[in-house]
Amino acid sequence: MKLQLPKGTRDFPPEEKIVRDKIVETLKNCFELFGYSPLETPALERYEVLSSKYTGGDEILKETFKLKDQGNRDLGLKYDLTVPMCRFIAMNPQIKLPFKRYQIQTVWRDGPTAAGRYREFLQGDIDIVGCKSVIADAEIISATDFVFKKLELDIVIKINTRKLLNDILAYCGVKNKDFDTIMLSIDKLEKFGEKIVRDELIEKGVKKEIIRKIIETITIKGTNKEKIKKIKPILKNSEGLKEIEELLNYLDILDVKVDFDVSLARGLAYYTGPIYEFIPKKSIIKTSLAGGGRYDEMIGDLLGSKKEYPATGVSFGVDRIYDAYVEKKKIKQKTVAKVYIIPIKTINQSLNIAKKLREKNIKVDIDLLDRGPSKNLQYANSLGIPFVIFIGDEELKQNKVKLRDMKTGKELLLTVEEVIKKLK
Repeated sequence: MKLQLPKGTRDFPPEEKIVRDKIVETLKNCFELFGYSPLETPALERYEVLSSKYTGGDEILKETFKLKDQGNRDLGLKYDLTVPMCRFIAMNPQIKLPFKRYQIQTVWRDGPTAAGRYREFLQGDIDIVGCKSVIADAEIISATDFVFKKLELDIVIKINTRKLLNDILAYCGVKNKDFDTIMLSIDKLEKFGEKIVRDELIEKGVKKEIIRKIIETITIKGTNKEKIKKIKPILKNSEGLKEIEELLNYLDILDVKVDFDVSLARGLAYYTGPIYEFIPKKSIIKTSLAGGGRYDEMIGDLLGSKKEYPATGVSFGVDRIYDAYVEKKKIKQKTVAKVYIIPIKTINQSLNIAKKLREKNIKVDIDLLDRGPSKNLQYANSLGIPFVIFIGDEELKQNKVKLRDMKTGKELLLTVEEVIKKLK
């Protein structure tokens, strides 16, 4: 048998998992600073939930891992964290609104693989349910900007609104029933270019004059204010344009710099208002590290109710963030241990000292193979452990140990209490 991973999946050795955990911890801490509370949902959902109206749409369902249980029920692996959260809200109507939650879990998509694109990947989401004002969208964007600043990743924030795109398509002569299918093509403009989008729209039966007007309108250039000024004369009384102006005003107050991109569409069918993407600058990762938007109709649809549950949120692609993070940071840490104890014929005393350090929350590893100092130093250095403690009879006679800084090579003779104080 040839051992290999399923396509689009990865193992994470310690040196990678340590960094991923650090990123996840940063996400969690930032989310909680903004008042979001944790939620966890199952890997499996009923397929009827994943495929309901206003969820992922046809494109995402093509990439959904579908299976049956032994009761012949149709199930699917969740393809995002938004749909399960909406199902949770729909099943728990007693929840006080606005409901602010974060969720960091694995999701699956059976789609094409590429650099930064996997079939099993970790997502981190924040959402606000119960606030119709774009002030909620502004907070989501601000919180996401805060996360990337904490991770020291330079990003471009692109914003738009589905309402504006709908207004533009209507102005260009597109019928309402065709909005979603044309959005899917527009969403490919940044990645594949104008010719591919034009050809795809022609294949979909869109008239050339309508295509020309669409491309001409969504590719206008200039500052945010200049773009708004150019759009206003052709889209009089546009609700979408008013939404953009209000959102930009809140983001200006929050000191968040964004690029109003009229061509930004995002492919998912459930978006109803502002949409946004966070794209890294000068990185091997060319796709967005996070993206999201407003989806006011999904929860009500799941309930089969006309009651409105306005909602907005963003998803962080942890795998892509990891790739961008290690590209910049060049981290070489291969273990969580902060100190490595080398017993020199003093294993009993060394085990006791290791216990004392751990009781003070210091991460400790210890030689278990009775190797010599030279081989132990090579081992500690290969794992990037920052400190080593030598414990021999001479040190113990003085009630001390020898602490070595692996970066500088400097050694100090210290008591265990002094070591604890230095390492803390």
